Amino acid sequence: MGLPLLSLIVFTPAAGAAVLMFLRSDAAVRWMALGVTVLDLALCIAMLAGFDTTTHAMQFTETRPWVPALGITYALGIDGISALFVFLTALLGSTCVLASWVAIDRKVKEFMVSLLAMEALMLGVFCALDLFLFYVFWEAMLIPMYLIIGIWGGGGRVYAAFKFFLYTLAGSVLFLVGVIVLYFNGGETFDILALTAQDLPLRVQSWLFFAFLVAFAVKVPMVPVHTWLPDAHVQAPTAGSIILAGVLLKMGAYGFLRFSLPMLPDASVYYSTLMLSLSALAIVYGGLLALAQDDLKKLVAYSSISHMGFVTMGIFALNLRGLEGGILQMFNHGVTTGALFLFVGLIYERTHTRSIADYGGLMKAAPVYTTFLALFILSSMALPGTNSFVGELLVLSGGFAANLAVGAAAVLGALLGAAYLLGMYGKVALGPASVNARFKIRDVNAREIAAILPLTVFVLWVGLYPKPFLNIIDASAKHLLAQVHGEESGQ
Repeated sequence: MGLPLLSLIVFTPAAGAAVLMFLRSDAAVRWMALGVTVLDLALCIAMLAGFDTTTHAMQFTETRPWVPALGITYALGIDGISALFVFLTALLGSTCVLASWVAIDRKVKEFMVSLLAMEALMLGVFCALDLFLFYVFWEAMLIPMYLIIGIWGGGGRVYAAFKFFLYTLAGSVLFLVGVIVLYFNGGETFDILALTAQDLPLRVQSWLFFAFLVAFAVKVPMVPVHTWLPDAHVQAPTAGSIILAGVLLKMGAYGFLRFSLPMLPDASVYYSTLMLSLSALAIVYGGLLALAQDDLKKLVAYSSISHMGFVTMGIFALNLRGLEGGILQMFNHGVTTGALFLFVGLIYERTHTRSIADYGGLMKAAPVYTTFLALFILSSMALPGTNSFVGELLVLSGGFAANLAVGAAAVLGALLGAAYLLGMYGKVALGPASVNARFKIRDVNAREIAAILPLTVFVLWVGLYPKPFLNIIDASAKHLLAQVHGEESGQ
């Protein structure tokens, strides 16, 4: 295309954040932030339109010297594993701006600057092809997320922000040590593709696998390093919860896909049973915790632990169906759970309560809201015809092929998902009509529908016609499996 497309995608939100600093009107800040995120989304659509699904090679690559003495370069590129997540980040960016239009009524400029900076850094994580550059983006995004929770969050926001920061920082310190070890054992280069081609001894791979595991497991989050997530979700503003569930959790799973599997293939195979067991534990444990909640946000937060267990199970099944299902389910979870947090935020704006017991008969008070909510509830349950069904079916197929007991645990987790989601919807939307007696409820307006509709499109599109999405993933997934199993892979 003759343009540094990925640089434009990564730095458009950062440039927008810089412009916002000079605006004085809150209304101008909101419209400018929305315009920037929509422009970035348009660039991502152009990127997908020009994406070649027949090759596993990195596309739209850019390489420039940065610190030549240490072999550090500014290198960007995407393949079928990262392309969907770049698009998902931009899609949820505009959703977050719309969700914050009224909910954020103080320090609006500072909030939108933090949000756009966060988007730029997350996009950088998915595009970076230099390990040092990746680490810079990976660490820097903690700062705006910390501010979003700590300044604009709920009553326990300071505790939640510190807990989030300390957990993720602890994981990142081990990741940094792993990066340094990998640098000296991999030919003193930070080039991710060059490091992938190295053949490290199993002893070194094992050490690195566990160093990376801690960092990525915290981000996913996997049991038992998941306890920061409910606090962060409950205290974060709606946009913060959407970003956390929609994009931030994907970065841990993306780390497994970009580093653990291709760079540490022997260790990934050796410890795959451990990872499958941890995934099964997360699926069932997260489902049981969600079943016990009476807070809407906590229920959706714990459901994320269970759903991300399906993702890691698909990845470490180490077969094509599981891997493609895991990658697709990462995208699906971002769409569906991001939408569920949006719905929780919308009703919280009207009632200022998240207690399920405070609702009842919401269908009569807000029929459009509850109709859309029903669709995303069904998607989260992986009902046929919705996006999550396709991904979950592939994951379960791959999981059963890898380990029968793990597959059986995943089925139990799916049943628990149906129980807590239908139970919640029954109480909130279809229960005794008590909500109007407590609150003045209005249905969704045009701005809120504008935030909901794009996510609705992908629930139905992936559910009814998943081929374009699987085509994007297919070549890169096959190549990754070939790397793990030591086989030759063609274009």
